[in-house]
Amino acid sequence: MAVGVFDLFSIGIGPSSSHTVGPMRAAAVFAGELKDSGALGRVASLRVDLYGSLAATGRGHGTMTAVLLGLEGYHPEEILPEEVEERLASIAETGTLNLCGAVDPESGVSLPYGEADMILHPLTVLPRHTNGMKFSVSDVDGDVLHEATFFSVGGGFIVREGEEDAAQKELEESKKELPLPFRTAAELMGRCSSKGLGISDIMFINERASRSEEEIREGLLHIYSVMEACVETSLKREGVLPGGLKVRRRAPDWHERLLKETKDQDPDYRDPKYWQEWVNLIALAVNEENASGGRVVTAPTNGAAGIIPAVLYYALHFAPGMDKATQQDRDDVVVKFLLAAGAVGVLYKEQASISGAEVGCQGEVGSASSMAAAGLAEVMGGSPGQVENAAEIAMEHNLGLTCDPIGGLVQIPCIERNAIAAAKAINAAKMALWGDGTHRVSLDEVIVTMRETGKDMSSKYKETAMGGLAVNVVEC
Repeated sequence: MAVGVFDLFSIGIGPSSSHTVGPMRAAAVFAGELKDSGALGRVASLRVDLYGSLAATGRGHGTMTAVLLGLEGYHPEEILPEEVEERLASIAETGTLNLCGAVDPESGVSLPYGEADMILHPLTVLPRHTNGMKFSVSDVDGDVLHEATFFSVGGGFIVREGEEDAAQKELEESKKELPLPFRTAAELMGRCSSKGLGISDIMFINERASRSEEEIREGLLHIYSVMEACVETSLKREGVLPGGLKVRRRAPDWHERLLKETKDQDPDYRDPKYWQEWVNLIALAVNEENASGGRVVTAPTNGAAGIIPAVLYYALHFAPGMDKATQQDRDDVVVKFLLAAGAVGVLYKEQASISGAEVGCQGEVGSASSMAAAGLAEVMGGSPGQVENAAEIAMEHNLGLTCDPIGGLVQIPCIERNAIAAAKAINAAKMALWGDGTHRVSLDEVIVTMRETGKDMSSKYKETAMGGLAVNVVEC
């Protein structure tokens, strides 16, 4: 199917869309195929091979545990954080995996499992993508019953080995069914011009090809409600983040301090002079929750999950006129913002990559900042040209951003980087809105530049923990 807004904004668990959500999804697909094949009852052993970035930073990104949960049949959209903890504790205590037993434990197969059953190949990169994984199950005689290789290509998207061309063909065919298809910003601008519509309008019309207007609206409002719940949960947690770096959670203290600054005001009042502190807070809260394996919205990746909620928070609380907005007005802003951001996300997914392991953090934080800038410019009344300009400015100043998380954990520099990128998005939107929409560098040119920069970037700086801060900062 053509990439849509609900592909770019999906609900899952942290800390990484490419290293946690994608592998869990791939493992669940493999488990489902195995169950449908009728060979489940003959399975005696399991082997999982992880390649490239999945192997290099998988421990810090939760890849191994995500794979185990996926093999039990859990899907990232449905599993809750408490279920994650319960199942992982059970696997560790019993040394057994309930293959395909997520929905009905009695229908699964209990297999002995140890770390030796998951083989890591950090220096081996499969041809299709650095995030490769192979699943294989055998019977008592050692004969392979079922095997498959998948690639986690960013944002939780997965591709099966050998089906890349078919998947691309299916994508192209499904796009033909859209009323107003587009692959480039130039095509998107052309659609806006010929129809006299905004970017969010074009995206909305295309979404209606597969959902009703009510489903689209309810779905996007649900996405934002999960973003809000993520922040609320994070603000109740204190202490340090898991993983060994002893990174202290800052969001709860910051929130308390901000509330004290406005203690004599209405509880819903947000003093404009503290807008950036609030934006920083939302971004930090989301990414602290993501780092702890909590429930987040992939937007468009988990590593960049805090940017769009933070900028959308700015739009709802600090944009002109929002102090007098009704709930209906606020809901309209959420829907319009996410549709416009989603349209720009489609451009990155179609022309480049949103995978840090493929193009560095410019593909994650850069794409999210660009999408957020577009969403903000759209809801603040920007023309299609101004919205495209906002998206271009945000990405242009994230070009070359490396992915070098310390200890392979989505904590340093990831959490603060989301707050910085959210502020960049807001500034990019404001700059674009002060112009008339004309600009020297097009969004398409910047997207292609990002893709080419990612190709030229050393693998040390693409989520391998082999360069940058990952090797120059002592972990303990």
